[in-house]
Amino acid sequence: MEHLIAAFPQNILQAFDAAKKLTFSKPENKIENIVLVGMGGSGIGAKIVSKWIQNEIDIPVLLYQEYDIPKFVNQNTLLIACSYSGNTEETLYSAEKAKNQGAHVVGICSGGKLEAFCKTNNFDCVVLPGGNPPRTTTAFSIVHIVNLLINLDLISSSILDQVVASKDVLEKNIEIIKEEAHQLAAFLQSKIGVYYASSDYEAVVIRAKQQFNENSKELCIGHVIPEMNHNELVGWSGGTDQFAALFLDSQDLIPQNKRRFEVTIEEAKRWTKNVKVIKALGQNQIEKSFYFIHVIDWASLYLAELKNVDPVDIRAIDFLKNELSKL
Repeated sequence: MEHLIAAFPQNILQAFDAAKKLTFSKPENKIENIVLVGMGGSGIGAKIVSKWIQNEIDIPVLLYQEYDIPKFVNQNTLLIACSYSGNTEETLYSAEKAKNQGAHVVGICSGGKLEAFCKTNNFDCVVLPGGNPPRTTTAFSIVHIVNLLINLDLISSSILDQVVASKDVLEKNIEIIKEEAHQLAAFLQSKIGVYYASSDYEAVVIRAKQQFNENSKELCIGHVIPEMNHNELVGWSGGTDQFAALFLDSQDLIPQNKRRFEVTIEEAKRWTKNVKVIKALGQNQIEKSFYFIHVIDWASLYLAELKNVDPVDIRAIDFLKNELSKL
């Protein structure tokens, strides 16, 4: 896992080099909405990208994570099916149903049934390098989703430029990132982590939960400001020192949300002595997102080491899949 996390910045460049060689078929019909489907580590890249493009793209974008797709999916829908293994049953179900409803489907996987499905139905399919845990391949899925949307003239190429530039930000600041991660792991040890960011970074909070769930074997909580100010803030009156509140400060907040962060931190400190703020490095949302992601990835590994647990082990998920296979 240490090797895979360390490779994250280089993965951005590797994915970019591969993406430059790809071409995609143009949809027969005008794309009027985009639905991304993908579960867990396979789907988090889609969630991250959907947040990045929300202020540029002029059609609706939805991440759907179920054994289904929305009723509105039709011949004017681009459905991007993300399954690293290519065998995620929810994603396969969604892709099949999208085909039946006339959508333009594109697969992103390392092979498996999804690649075969795309070949059978003459759908484009981006094939990723295989053999690793899905959560360690996020850079690949992000780059290829962005590249696909650019190729279909749905977003500008500037977003991919910012993604590639993020590699240098991560490598330049790697010692700061690792030191921040060590401090974060120690901060979270033997506590319940509660993670907050602004709504623009919701996907980063979800990614944090996933990484601490899988790598560190930790249950944790995550929410976004301002929404949590309308409900969860009251819940802090039941807080204790068993909770560790982590605030991801992107340093690009509008004044109202900046003040909300300040007041929320003050309230959390009334109920727990464990409050930490991490300030992002970077020039834009994309660079700052990658910075947070890399700090959290390293912290999840360091916390696993402190707990003496295997960061690769996902036996609980394997057990669930085995039980479902009996249906």
